[in-house]
Amino acid sequence: MTVAATPAPSPATAGEQSGVRLARSRRNAELYLLLLAMVLVAAYGATVEANLLDTVTRDFWMPAAALGAVFLGLHLVIRFLAPFADPALLPAVALLNGLGVGFLRRIDLGDAPVAERESLAVFAGQGGRQLAWTLGAVILAAALLAIMRDHRSISRYAYTLGLAGIVLVMIPAVLPSSISEINGAKLWIRVGSFSIQPGEFAKLALLVFFAYYLVRKREVLSLASRRFLGIDFPRGRDLGPVVGVWLISVLVLVFEKDLGTSLLYFGMFVVTLYIATERVSWLLIGLVLFFGGAYLAYVLGSTVGGPFANFYVRAEIWLDPFADPTDKGYQLVQGLLALGTGGLFGAGPGGGQPEILPEVQNDFIFAGIGEEIGLFGLSALLVVYLLIVERGLRAALAVRDSFGKLLAGGLAFTLGLQVFVIVGGISKLIPLTGQTTPFLSAGGSSLMANWLLIAVLLRVSDGARRPVTGGGGGKAARPSGGPPEQLHGAPTEVIKP
Repeated sequence: MTVAATPAPSPATAGEQSGVRLARSRRNAELYLLLLAMVLVAAYGATVEANLLDTVTRDFWMPAAALGAVFLGLHLVIRFLAPFADPALLPAVALLNGLGVGFLRRIDLGDAPVAERESLAVFAGQGGRQLAWTLGAVILAAALLAIMRDHRSISRYAYTLGLAGIVLVMIPAVLPSSISEINGAKLWIRVGSFSIQPGEFAKLALLVFFAYYLVRKREVLSLASRRFLGIDFPRGRDLGPVVGVWLISVLVLVFEKDLGTSLLYFGMFVVTLYIATERVSWLLIGLVLFFGGAYLAYVLGSTVGGPFANFYVRAEIWLDPFADPTDKGYQLVQGLLALGTGGLFGAGPGGGQPEILPEVQNDFIFAGIGEEIGLFGLSALLVVYLLIVERGLRAALAVRDSFGKLLAGGLAFTLGLQVFVIVGGISKLIPLTGQTTPFLSAGGSSLMANWLLIAVLLRVSDGARRPVTGGGGGKAARPSGGPPEQLHGAPTEVIKP
């Protein structure tokens, strides 16, 4: 009987198989991190009940278990549809989302009469609604992963998405204040009990357009006109796109009465432009234009009034909130007092009084959580946000096509900028904004839009980390993280959608 010998794999084939096994094994790491995140969420819920109820009910684990089931479903979708995606993104976002649901349930318990707290249904109130929104947002993210198998495919709809983004930004500005205004900012569309914040979805549509446009114009925008103090400045005729986006951001500032949204839109365009051209001069021009426009709006608000008056009032509150601590400055003053009361270690989950903070479930959720987990706890939350941004930027660096680099880099920066705008407003670094804290604040618009953002980052990171399979096609295997041009002495072909 003759036994045929199995040929030993060639070094290239062995390396390819090793790279594929390594990339796929990271899904197990994602699963373990996800389980750890849900354990932390359950521990947070138990601590809240111990402080508010003087006991831990038998159902304390149910919100964490429900969230775990939802996120496990998305993990399975990623395992099959994006097996090489970054394994740290889902657990980090799940932790933030879970803590947001847990804190909203803590607000529900704090608002309930003491005698009724222990009998409050686990899935009732704002916490229950946020859990339902989480389910919808995760389903939407999974659907996007299923539909968009290649991130480059959405570049085909760049101009349509750009137009849709502008329309979504402008709709609240032209609607009556009774429909669109909450706490002085016109960012909403409210019909009865239903409300939506279209700007949350506009930022995603606009980023796709910015990435597509700048990929095709980056050579022109990279041309230098003059060199001043060691910095190359662009030609005057190339300033058109920046001035156009600047004008839109000023209109948002004036007519939607929100500095944060204006800064978010203009900032993400300028940074995407910087990523495309690597010209520091664009950042300097962007800073001068934005802060010049904000100062002009402040001056006009104090002299002319009209549409500029609201921004002037917000700026005055920011400059001295204690001038009127019981009326106009009440919200900011209470937020600062909550952060001060929390100190370094906080009062403990369930040990503070965040329910007295105005809009603690939305704009001021970071201050409410800070009262109970202190500076160290808030720093840990910021590190989690930083991790998400870092992994997004890593995907941008590793992906092989220019559109993916600009898209992932812009998305990661936008998320970080939104967190900065929120934390800056609460801590009195910048005027208060109407932005929501990603994954923590109550509401479906922000949650769905940010989960869509994460789905796009997962898709880009999957494309960046995916080895190019070898075989008859003559393509080289690309280990995770390695430059394609260094493999087998030939560049890897970039296929346009």
